[in-house]
Amino acid sequence: MYTGISAGHRRAAWLGTVVAVATLACVSRNVSEMLPVLSLTTQTSGTSSRLQAISAVDDEVAWASGLDGTVVRTTDGGDTWLSYAVTGADSLQFRDVDAFDVNTAYLLSAGAGELSRIYKTIDQGQNWSLQFTNAEPDGFFDCMAFWDRESGLAFSDAVNGEFIIIRTTDGETWQRIPPERVPDALPGEGSFAASGTCLVTHGDSTAWFGTGASGTARVFRTTDRGNTWSVTSTPIISGDMAGIGSLAFVDARRGTAAGGYMTGSDTHSDNVASTVDGGLSWILAGRPVFTGGVYGLAVAGTENDRILIAVGPGGMDYSLNEGMAWYSLDTLAYWSVGFASPNTGWAVGPEGRIVRLDVTPRREQ
Repeated sequence: MYTGISAGHRRAAWLGTVVAVATLACVSRNVSEMLPVLSLTTQTSGTSSRLQAISAVDDEVAWASGLDGTVVRTTDGGDTWLSYAVTGADSLQFRDVDAFDVNTAYLLSAGAGELSRIYKTIDQGQNWSLQFTNAEPDGFFDCMAFWDRESGLAFSDAVNGEFIIIRTTDGETWQRIPPERVPDALPGEGSFAASGTCLVTHGDSTAWFGTGASGTARVFRTTDRGNTWSVTSTPIISGDMAGIGSLAFVDARRGTAAGGYMTGSDTHSDNVASTVDGGLSWILAGRPVFTGGVYGLAVAGTENDRILIAVGPGGMDYSLNEGMAWYSLDTLAYWSVGFASPNTGWAVGPEGRIVRLDVTPRREQ
Protein backbone atom coordinates (compact mmCIF):
# COMPACT_ATOMS: atom_id res chain seq x y z
CA MET A 1 0.00 0.00 0.00
CA TYR A 2 1.32 3.43 -0.88
CA THR A 3 2.34 5.64 1.99
CA GLY A 4 4.55 8.64 2.51
CA ILE A 5 4.62 12.34 2.00
CA SER A 6 6.02 13.41 -1.35
CA ALA A 7 9.56 14.67 -1.09
CA GLY A 8 11.30 17.09 -3.42
CA HIS A 9 14.22 16.04 -5.52
CA ARG A 10 16.57 18.77 -4.42
CA ARG A 11 20.03 17.26 -4.14
CA ALA A 12 21.17 17.11 -0.55
CA ALA A 13 24.41 18.96 -0.04
CA TRP A 14 25.90 18.08 3.29
CA LEU A 15 28.73 20.49 4.04
CA GLY A 16 30.43 18.37 6.63
CA THR A 17 29.62 16.15 9.51
CA VAL A 18 27.26 17.54 12.07
CA VAL A 19 27.14 15.72 15.34
CA ALA A 20 24.15 16.19 17.61
CA VAL A 21 24.63 14.64 21.01
CA ALA A 22 21.49 13.94 22.99
CA THR A 23 21.72 12.87 26.62
CA LEU A 24 18.99 10.34 27.13
CA ALA A 25 17.38 11.77 30.21
CA CYS A 26 15.02 14.53 31.20
CA VAL A 27 15.20 13.91 34.91
CA SER A 28 17.76 14.83 37.50
CA ARG A 29 21.47 15.22 36.83
CA ASN A 30 22.27 12.22 38.99
CA VAL A 31 19.96 10.00 36.95
CA SER A 32 21.19 11.39 33.63
CA GLU A 33 24.74 10.46 34.50
CA MET A 34 23.62 6.82 34.68
CA LEU A 35 22.06 6.84 31.19
CA PRO A 36 23.57 6.33 27.72
CA VAL A 37 24.37 9.00 25.15
CA LEU A 38 23.14 8.86 21.55
CA SER A 39 25.09 10.74 18.87
CA LEU A 40 23.66 11.65 15.46
CA THR A 41 26.19 12.20 12.66
CA THR A 42 24.97 13.50 9.32
CA GLN A 43 26.51 11.67 6.37
CA THR A 44 26.58 12.19 2.59
CA SER A 45 24.53 9.61 0.69
CA GLY A 46 25.31 10.89 -2.82
CA THR A 47 21.64 10.85 -3.85
CA SER A 48 18.74 13.29 -3.72
CA SER A 49 16.11 10.55 -3.87
CA ARG A 50 14.10 9.67 -0.82
CA LEU A 51 15.63 6.77 1.08
CA GLN A 52 13.01 4.50 2.68
CA ALA A 53 14.90 1.48 4.00
CA ILE A 54 18.13 0.75 5.81
CA SER A 55 19.84 -2.58 6.58
CA ALA A 56 22.85 -2.34 8.86
CA VAL A 57 25.17 -5.36 8.77
CA ASP A 58 27.77 -4.25 11.29
CA ASP A 59 29.49 -1.07 12.44
CA GLU A 60 31.10 -0.59 9.02
CA VAL A 61 28.70 -2.09 6.44
CA ALA A 62 25.16 -0.93 5.68
CA TRP A 63 22.86 -0.82 2.66
CA ALA A 64 20.05 1.69 2.02
CA SER A 65 17.40 1.89 -0.70
CA GLY A 66 14.60 4.12 -1.87
CA LEU A 67 12.80 5.76 -4.76
CA ASP A 68 14.03 6.03 -8.37
CA GLY A 69 15.69 2.61 -8.14
CA THR A 70 18.15 3.94 -5.57
CA VAL A 71 20.58 1.60 -3.80
CA VAL A 72 23.57 2.82 -1.79
CA ARG A 73 26.11 1.01 0.37
CA THR A 74 28.87 1.88 2.81
CA THR A 75 31.79 -0.28 3.89
CA ASP A 76 33.52 2.28 6.10
CA GLY A 77 30.90 3.17 8.66
CA GLY A 78 29.25 5.75 6.45
CA ASP A 79 32.25 7.93 5.67
CA THR A 80 31.51 7.16 2.02
CA TRP A 81 28.36 5.81 0.35
CA LEU A 82 28.49 4.34 -3.15
CA SER A 83 25.52 4.02 -5.50
CA TYR A 84 24.60 0.87 -7.43
CA ALA A 85 22.32 0.43 -10.43
CA VAL A 86 19.75 -2.33 -10.84
CA THR A 87 19.25 -2.92 -14.56
CA GLY A 88 15.78 -1.92 -15.72
CA ALA A 89 14.75 -0.71 -12.28
CA ASP A 90 15.47 3.00 -12.32
CA SER A 91 11.79 3.86 -11.82
CA LEU A 92 11.10 1.31 -9.08
CA GLN A 93 10.56 2.17 -5.44
CA PHE A 94 12.88 0.01 -3.36
CA ARG A 95 11.10 0.29 -0.03
CA ASP A 96 12.89 -2.60 1.68
CA VAL A 97 16.45 -3.89 1.75
CA ASP A 98 17.87 -6.80 3.73
CA ALA A 99 21.64 -7.27 3.72
CA PHE A 100 23.85 -9.97 5.19
CA ASP A 101 27.40 -8.85 4.40
CA VAL A 102 29.38 -6.63 2.08
CA ASN A 103 28.44 -8.85 -0.87
CA THR A 104 24.88 -10.04 -0.30
CA ALA A 105 21.60 -8.11 -0.18
CA TYR A 106 17.96 -8.44 -1.20
CA LEU A 107 15.77 -5.60 -2.50
CA LEU A 108 11.98 -5.38 -2.47
CA SER A 109 10.26 -2.90 -4.76
CA ALA A 110 6.74 -1.90 -3.79
CA GLY A 111 3.97 -1.17 -6.23
CA ALA A 112 0.85 -2.55 -7.84
CA GLY A 113 1.10 -5.73 -9.87
CA GLU A 114 4.45 -6.33 -11.53
CA LEU A 115 6.01 -3.29 -9.85
CA SER A 116 6.39 -5.48 -6.76
CA ARG A 117 9.62 -7.42 -7.25
CA ILE A 118 12.50 -9.02 -5.34
CA TYR A 119 16.12 -8.72 -6.46
CA LYS A 120 19.31 -10.18 -5.01
CA THR A 121 23.02 -9.42 -5.35
CA ILE A 122 25.94 -11.61 -4.26
CA ASP A 123 28.72 -9.47 -5.74
CA GLN A 124 28.55 -6.19 -3.81
CA GLY A 125 25.76 -4.74 -5.95
CA GLN A 126 27.53 -5.06 -9.28
CA ASN A 127 24.84 -7.41 -10.59
CA TRP A 128 21.29 -8.08 -9.43
CA SER A 129 19.18 -11.14 -10.22
CA LEU A 130 15.41 -10.78 -10.44
CA GLN A 131 14.01 -13.53 -8.20
CA PHE A 132 10.33 -12.68 -8.02
CA THR A 133 7.77 -10.60 -9.91
CA ASN A 134 4.27 -10.26 -8.53
CA ALA A 135 1.77 -11.64 -11.02
CA GLU A 136 -1.36 -10.61 -9.10
CA PRO A 137 -2.59 -7.29 -10.61
CA ASP A 138 -4.16 -6.20 -7.31
CA GLY A 139 -1.22 -7.31 -5.19
CA PHE A 140 1.05 -4.75 -3.54
CA PHE A 141 4.04 -6.06 -1.59
CA ASP A 142 4.95 -4.10 1.52
CA CYS A 143 7.85 -5.73 3.38
CA MET A 144 10.19 -8.69 3.62
CA ALA A 145 12.31 -10.15 6.42
CA PHE A 146 14.77 -13.03 6.85
CA TRP A 147 15.84 -15.51 9.51
CA ASP A 148 19.09 -16.14 7.66
CA ARG A 149 20.52 -15.46 4.22
CA GLU A 150 18.51 -18.29 2.62
CA SER A 151 15.24 -18.21 4.57
CA GLY A 152 12.74 -15.38 4.58
CA LEU A 153 9.26 -14.07 3.94
CA ALA A 154 7.59 -11.26 2.00
CA PHE A 155 3.95 -10.26 2.00
CA SER A 156 1.40 -8.26 0.06
CA ASP A 157 -1.79 -6.43 0.92
CA ALA A 158 -4.79 -8.71 0.88
CA VAL A 159 -6.42 -9.63 -2.42
CA ASN A 160 -9.97 -10.99 -2.36
CA GLY A 161 -9.81 -11.30 1.40
CA GLU A 162 -6.54 -13.27 1.48
CA PHE A 163 -3.02 -12.12 2.24
CA ILE A 164 -0.33 -13.11 -0.22
CA ILE A 165 2.69 -14.38 1.74
CA ILE A 166 5.66 -15.81 -0.13
CA ARG A 167 8.63 -17.68 1.31
CA THR A 168 12.13 -18.65 0.26
CA THR A 169 14.04 -21.55 1.79
CA ASP A 170 17.02 -21.51 -0.57
CA GLY A 171 17.66 -17.80 -1.09
CA GLU A 172 16.81 -18.19 -4.77
CA THR A 173 13.17 -19.12 -5.35
CA TRP A 174 9.92 -17.92 -3.76
CA GLN A 175 6.67 -19.83 -3.27
CA ARG A 176 3.34 -18.69 -1.93
CA ILE A 177 2.26 -20.05 1.43
CA PRO A 178 -1.18 -21.63 0.95
CA PRO A 179 -3.73 -18.94 1.86
CA GLU A 180 -5.77 -21.35 3.98
CA ARG A 181 -2.89 -21.31 6.49
CA VAL A 182 -3.33 -17.56 7.05
CA PRO A 183 -6.33 -15.96 8.81
CA ASP A 184 -8.64 -14.15 6.42
CA ALA A 185 -8.18 -10.43 5.94
CA LEU A 186 -10.66 -7.83 7.08
CA PRO A 187 -12.32 -5.70 4.37
CA GLY A 188 -9.65 -3.41 2.89
CA GLU A 189 -6.91 -4.74 5.17
CA GLY A 190 -3.31 -4.24 4.15
CA SER A 191 -0.07 -2.80 5.40
CA PHE A 192 2.20 0.17 4.71
CA ALA A 193 5.36 0.04 2.63
CA ALA A 194 6.92 2.87 4.58
CA SER A 195 10.20 1.58 6.01
CA GLY A 196 10.57 -2.13 5.35
CA THR A 197 9.79 -2.91 8.98
CA CYS A 198 6.12 -3.91 8.93
CA LEU A 199 7.35 -7.54 8.83
CA VAL A 200 10.07 -8.68 11.26
CA THR A 201 11.63 -12.00 12.26
CA HIS A 202 13.13 -13.28 15.48
CA GLY A 203 15.23 -16.29 16.36
CA ASP A 204 15.00 -19.31 14.10
CA SER A 205 11.32 -19.47 13.20
CA THR A 206 9.19 -16.60 14.56
CA ALA A 207 7.86 -13.68 12.51
CA TRP A 208 5.22 -10.97 12.86
CA PHE A 209 3.62 -8.53 10.43
CA GLY A 210 1.35 -5.59 11.18
CA THR A 211 -1.68 -4.34 9.27
CA GLY A 212 -4.18 -1.53 9.06
CA ALA A 213 -6.35 0.18 6.43
CA SER A 214 -9.41 -1.47 7.95
CA GLY A 215 -11.50 -1.26 11.10
CA THR A 216 -8.80 -2.82 13.29
CA ALA A 217 -4.99 -2.75 13.29
CA ARG A 218 -3.78 -6.32 13.72
CA VAL A 219 -0.58 -8.32 14.17
CA PHE A 220 -0.12 -11.70 12.48
CA ARG A 221 2.31 -14.19 14.02
CA THR A 222 4.03 -17.42 13.01
CA THR A 223 6.33 -19.57 15.13
CA ASP A 224 7.11 -22.18 12.45
CA ARG A 225 8.55 -20.15 9.56
CA GLY A 226 5.18 -19.36 8.06
CA ASN A 227 3.60 -22.80 8.01
CA THR A 228 0.81 -21.63 10.31
CA TRP A 229 -0.36 -18.17 11.41
CA SER A 230 -2.44 -16.58 14.16
CA VAL A 231 -3.70 -12.99 14.43
CA THR A 232 -4.37 -10.57 17.28
CA SER A 233 -6.07 -7.18 17.36
CA THR A 234 -4.23 -4.12 18.72
CA PRO A 235 -5.50 -0.81 20.11
CA ILE A 236 -3.59 1.21 17.49
CA ILE A 237 -5.83 3.50 15.47
CA SER A 238 -6.79 2.07 12.09
CA GLY A 239 -8.58 3.31 9.02
CA ASP A 240 -8.17 3.99 5.32
CA MET A 241 -4.58 5.24 5.68
CA ALA A 242 -3.96 4.33 9.31
CA GLY A 243 -2.71 1.29 11.13
CA ILE A 244 0.60 -0.40 11.93
CA GLY A 245 3.65 0.74 9.98
CA SER A 246 6.47 -0.86 11.95
CA LEU A 247 7.30 -3.55 14.50
CA ALA A 248 10.34 -4.07 16.72
CA PHE A 249 11.02 -6.84 19.23
CA VAL A 250 13.54 -6.90 22.06
CA ASP A 251 13.19 -10.67 22.37
CA ALA A 252 10.62 -13.35 21.59
CA ARG A 253 8.11 -11.87 24.05
CA ARG A 254 8.66 -8.11 24.38
CA GLY A 255 7.84 -5.98 21.38
CA THR A 256 6.38 -2.72 20.09
CA ALA A 257 4.05 -1.91 17.21
CA ALA A 258 3.65 1.63 15.90
CA GLY A 259 2.03 3.54 13.07
CA GLY A 260 -1.11 5.67 13.30
CA TYR A 261 -2.16 8.06 10.54
CA MET A 262 0.41 7.27 7.88
CA THR A 263 -0.13 10.25 5.62
CA GLY A 264 -1.57 13.76 5.75
CA SER A 265 -1.68 14.13 9.53
CA ASP A 266 0.05 16.52 11.89
CA THR A 267 -1.79 15.37 15.00
CA HIS A 268 -1.12 12.90 17.77
CA SER A 269 -3.03 9.63 17.97
CA ASP A 270 -3.05 6.27 19.73
CA ASN A 271 -0.30 4.93 17.51
CA VAL A 272 1.98 2.81 19.72
CA ALA A 273 1.23 -0.51 21.41
CA SER A 274 3.30 -2.91 23.48
CA THR A 275 3.32 -6.68 24.04
CA VAL A 276 5.02 -8.83 26.67
CA ASP A 277 3.73 -12.20 25.47
CA GLY A 278 5.11 -12.41 21.96
CA GLY A 279 2.24 -10.58 20.31
CA LEU A 280 -0.63 -12.61 21.73
CA SER A 281 -2.00 -9.46 23.36
CA TRP A 282 -1.28 -5.73 23.06
CA ILE A 283 -1.82 -2.65 25.23
CA LEU A 284 -1.57 1.03 24.36
CA ALA A 285 1.80 2.63 25.03
CA GLY A 286 2.78 6.31 25.04
CA ARG A 287 2.40 8.75 22.18
CA PRO A 288 5.63 10.00 20.56
CA VAL A 289 6.54 13.65 20.77
CA PHE A 290 6.44 14.12 17.01
CA THR A 291 3.07 14.21 15.27
CA GLY A 292 1.79 12.06 12.46
CA GLY A 293 2.67 8.46 11.73
CA VAL A 294 5.52 6.33 13.01
CA TYR A 295 7.13 4.82 9.92
CA GLY A 296 10.05 2.95 11.51
CA LEU A 297 11.12 1.43 14.83
CA ALA A 298 14.45 0.00 16.02
CA VAL A 299 15.86 -1.32 19.27
CA ALA A 300 19.34 -0.22 20.33
CA GLY A 301 21.55 -0.42 23.40
CA THR A 302 22.17 -3.30 25.76
CA GLU A 303 19.91 -4.96 28.30
CA ASN A 304 20.83 -2.34 30.90
CA ASP A 305 20.76 0.56 28.42
CA ARG A 306 17.81 -0.37 26.20
CA ILE A 307 16.64 2.33 23.78
CA LEU A 308 13.65 2.21 21.43
CA ILE A 309 13.87 4.65 18.53
CA ALA A 310 10.89 5.76 16.43
CA VAL A 311 11.02 7.78 13.20
CA GLY A 312 8.52 9.37 10.86
CA PRO A 313 8.00 12.46 8.71
CA GLY A 314 7.52 14.37 11.97
CA GLY A 315 10.94 13.57 13.43
CA MET A 316 12.84 11.09 15.57
CA ASP A 317 12.06 10.16 19.20
CA TYR A 318 13.50 7.75 21.74
CA SER A 319 12.08 5.79 24.65
CA LEU A 320 13.87 4.23 27.60
CA ASN A 321 10.93 2.06 28.71
CA GLU A 322 9.86 0.30 25.50
CA GLY A 323 7.50 2.98 24.29
CA MET A 324 5.68 4.01 27.43
CA ALA A 325 7.27 7.48 27.47
CA TRP A 326 8.99 9.32 24.60
CA TYR A 327 11.48 12.17 24.22
CA SER A 328 12.41 14.13 21.12
CA LEU A 329 15.74 13.48 19.44
CA ASP A 330 15.37 15.28 16.09
CA THR A 331 12.69 17.19 14.18
CA LEU A 332 13.84 16.33 10.65
CA ALA A 333 11.86 13.78 8.62
CA TYR A 334 12.94 10.14 8.55
CA TRP A 335 11.41 7.04 6.97
CA SER A 336 13.41 4.17 8.46
CA VAL A 337 15.92 3.33 11.19
CA GLY A 338 17.98 0.20 11.81
CA PHE A 339 20.77 -1.05 14.04
CA ALA A 340 23.55 -3.53 13.25
CA SER A 341 24.67 -3.92 16.83
CA PRO A 342 23.56 -2.58 20.21
CA ASN A 343 25.53 0.60 19.63
CA THR A 344 25.58 1.42 15.88
CA GLY A 345 22.77 2.17 13.44
CA TRP A 346 21.51 4.53 10.74
CA ALA A 347 18.34 6.46 9.91
CA VAL A 348 17.30 7.52 6.41
CA GLY A 349 14.75 9.84 4.87
CA PRO A 350 13.87 12.44 2.21
CA GLU A 351 16.38 14.02 -0.17
CA GLY A 352 18.95 11.32 0.43
CA ARG A 353 19.12 11.95 4.17
CA ILE A 354 21.34 9.56 6.15
CA VAL A 355 22.47 9.94 9.72
CA ARG A 356 24.59 7.52 11.73
CA LEU A 357 23.47 6.80 15.28
CA ASP A 358 26.02 5.78 17.92
CA VAL A 359 25.03 4.72 21.42
CA THR A 360 27.69 5.07 24.08
CA PRO A 361 26.89 3.61 27.51
CA ARG A 362 27.34 6.20 30.25
CA ARG A 363 29.90 4.02 32.01
CA GLU A 364 32.20 4.37 28.99
CA GLN A 365 32.15 8.18 29.03
